[in-house]
Order: sequence, then C-alpha cells, then structure tokens
Amino acid sequence: MTIIITVLAYFSILYLLSLVTSKKADNDVFFRAGRRSPWPMVAFGMIGASISGVSFVSVPGMVMGQGMHYIQTCLGFIVGYFIVAFVLLPVYYKMNLTTIYTYLGRRLGRRSYKTGAAFFIMSDLTGAAVKFYVVCAILQRFVAEDYGVPFFVTVPSLMALIWLYTRRGGIKTLVWTDSFQTLCMLASLVAIVVIVVARLGLDMRQAVEAVAASPMSDIFEFGGWMSPTNFWKQFVSGAFIVVVMTGLNQNMMQKNLTCKTLGEARKDMCTYGFAFVPVNLLLLGLGVLLVMLAGKEGTSLPADSDELLTMFAATGRLGGIVTVLFVIGVVAASASTVDSSLTALTTSYCVDIRERPHDERLRRRVHIGMAAVFALFIMAFRYFNSTSVIDAVYILCSYTYGPLLGLFAFGLLTKRKVNDNLVPYVCVASPLLCLAIDWIMSRYAGYEFGYELLLVNGLITMAGMLVKPKCGQIVWAKGRKAKRKCIKIKK
Repeated sequence: MTIIITVLAYFSILYLLSLVTSKKADNDVFFRAGRRSPWPMVAFGMIGASISGVSFVSVPGMVMGQGMHYIQTCLGFIVGYFIVAFVLLPVYYKMNLTTIYTYLGRRLGRRSYKTGAAFFIMSDLTGAAVKFYVVCAILQRFVAEDYGVPFFVTVPSLMALIWLYTRRGGIKTLVWTDSFQTLCMLASLVAIVVIVVARLGLDMRQAVEAVAASPMSDIFEFGGWMSPTNFWKQFVSGAFIVVVMTGLNQNMMQKNLTCKTLGEARKDMCTYGFAFVPVNLLLLGLGVLLVMLAGKEGTSLPADSDELLTMFAATGRLGGIVTVLFVIGVVAASASTVDSSLTALTTSYCVDIRERPHDERLRRRVHIGMAAVFALFIMAFRYFNSTSVIDAVYILCSYTYGPLLGLFAFGLLTKRKVNDNLVPYVCVASPLLCLAIDWIMSRYAGYEFGYELLLVNGLITMAGMLVKPKCGQIVWAKGRKAKRKCIKIKK
C-alpha cells in the first residue's frame, strides 16, 4: 500500500504542476510553449527524458556482460549533441519550425515531408510503447499483483495519469514536470547507491576504489574492428545515435525548440549532453556494487542482466525504502519519456499529417487517442507474452531511423532536387536492404553489425534519392500558402 500511495502522491504533484503551467494554454503553448522556456530548466529535464525507465533498469546489469564499455558510446553522445547544436538547431530556428519534419517539405517536397513524419510516428509510437511496457511489467510483477490488480487495469491507469497532466499545457508543462522527474530519478539513484554501499560495509571512498579495482570497470577497448565493443565503433555510433534519435526526432527536439533563442537552445543541448557520462557511470557503478553484494551474500546472479537491479531493489531484499525508491526512479524515468512521446506524436499528427496546427479540438482528440493507442499496444505485448515480439519491435525502430538520417543528410549536405514521388519507396526499401545485408554479413563473413548499420541505412537512402527528378514534378511551394499551393519545376 505504501508504494501505491507513493505513486499516486507522485502523480498528484505532477498534476498540480500542470495546473500552474497550463493556464490560458492554446495550441502554440501546447506545441511550442510560446518559445519562452528557460534553458537551464529544459536542459535538466532532458536528462530524465533521455534516460528511459528501461535504461534505469538495464544499464546497471550491463557490467555483467560487457563491463563499462557503454561509456564509450556515451562519450560519442557528447560529439553528437554538439553536431545537433551547431548544425541542426540553426536550421530549425531559422525556419521557426514547430515540427522538424516541416524542413523536409520545404527542402525536398511534400511526399518527403509526409514520409519523414510517418516514419517518426511509427518509430516513436512503437518504441515508446515497448519501453513503457517493460516498466509496466515490472510494476505489475512486483507491486500490482500483490494487491490483485490485473494488467489490463494497471496500464490504462498509468496512461490516464500521464494523459491527465499533459492534456492542457503540453510541452510547456513538460519542461517543468520533466525537471521534477529528473530530480526524483537522480535522487532515487543516489539514495540506492548509498544504501548498497552501506550494506557492503564500505564508506564512499572505499566503494569508489572497489569499483575502480573491479575487472568489470574496464571502459576502453581498442581491439580488433570485428569486436562489437571496439572504441571507435561505439564512439562514432554514439555520435550518430544522438544525431538521428535526438536531432531528427520530434520527441527529443520539441522541448529544445521551446527556448527563447538559438543561443539558449545551444547552451541547453550542450549542457545536458555532458550529463550522460556521469549519470551512466553512476548506474554502471551501482551494477558493480550489486554484483559484489551478491557475491558477499552468496546470491546467484540472474541469467538476464536486465534483472540485476530488479532482483535486489524490487523484492525488498534491501529494505522497503529501497523498493519505494526503485519504484519512484523507474516511474520518473519512464513517465518523463512517455509524456514527451505522447506530446510529440500529438504535435506531429496535427501539424504534419493533418496540417491543422491551430485546431484545438483536433489536438485534444488526437492527444487522448494517442494515449489510448499506447495502452492498446502495451496490452498487446502482454497478450503475446513473447520477448521475440519486443525484440522485433526494437529492431524495427532501429531500422526506421535510417531513412530519416538519409532524408535530412541529403537535404543539408546537397543542393540537388529529388524525385519526390519516389522518396516513400526508397525509404521503405532501404531498411529491407539493410536487413538483407545484415543477414548476409552475419552468415557468410561472420561480421555482426551494431549501431553502424544506422549509417549504412542512411547512405542507402541517400543513394536512392540521387535518382534524377523528372521535369514537371510537383513540389511543395514555400511562402504563406505553403500548405495549399503547389508549383511545377521548370524544364
């Protein structure tokens, strides 16, 4: 009962924050927060929005299989955030965009614009639903089942709570609620670390020395290129992951575009970009300490590394206070991810797909509809009860970001026109070709693609877009009547 009361109290605070921040909110406030958000608040909130509940649970267990090599990817993140801040943000601010996919329409054409928005909606809806499913499953297993609450009640209830505090203020509310959720997540993480250190009979200095001396604390690997943890592969991939999954993702960019000026947006992005290394070091360090605690207590480690933190924190083995802190941390990390996704999907559908950015009635209907679709997706995953289905969805999401990379790279790095009618087919064919390449390389060359497959996907998309456009092709016109007016390319 303590955990349920804690969760309800937590969401009550979020709802109160939404009441304060959503006064006189219209679509401009919901979509862009009036471009008045203070950049330090945006930067702090983005830490929680970027570290999902899945990461909160899974990263500590990474030390069991690959040590701390994940930090190599996090170092690449920093470079990626600087690329986004100094290459993509200036374009978005210059065009005064509400959604970043509008750029594709102005630069490449109407069908390219719709294709980019559709790929985002498909990727973010399924990806965020899977992430939230994992968290819902944990809460169901260790909290709700003890009180006889069925899964089909748990999921809609959590989604209703998230919908409730985002429905009026949208992105303006999220700037403040995500900052609160980041604070709760980090406080819970630090508190859990302190309790685990005390359980080991160490002080903080001894704990740091013990983690540093552990063979699991190995960070850098400069071995063969075939290794999936090779430094340069992970570092470069980390940079491109940020460029694609942040810079080309409306979900991650929407709050950054609420800053008053381009300069403030750059400071916001570069600031929180540096935060990922210490936060993930703390998560990985906690993983090392938990492995040490398991050895001290003679406890067998779980077969699934994702269950390392859950095994100790969610079962009450470290005391009831740790269970409460774990639930708060997971809920904070997951809610700050899902609320951003729910708002971004609503924005993209209203602005990009329906092209009705000022229709408040449509926005309210779409917002509640997206929340319902989230709940249905999550319950469908539970029904199939197969990790292979979840893995397939994650793979699908990773493949669908490649075409977005190709579309934006073509627009930014070249001045060529495209065969706009052909773009949707190129964007569908590119992931399928990558899937075939991955299978062939794995089967006949023994090479396992990692994050670098994203680059291959983007390059194939760009190559397909080099097909020469036909004379008379219809493109989306610029200007005040861009939504309704079309022109023809001169011969």
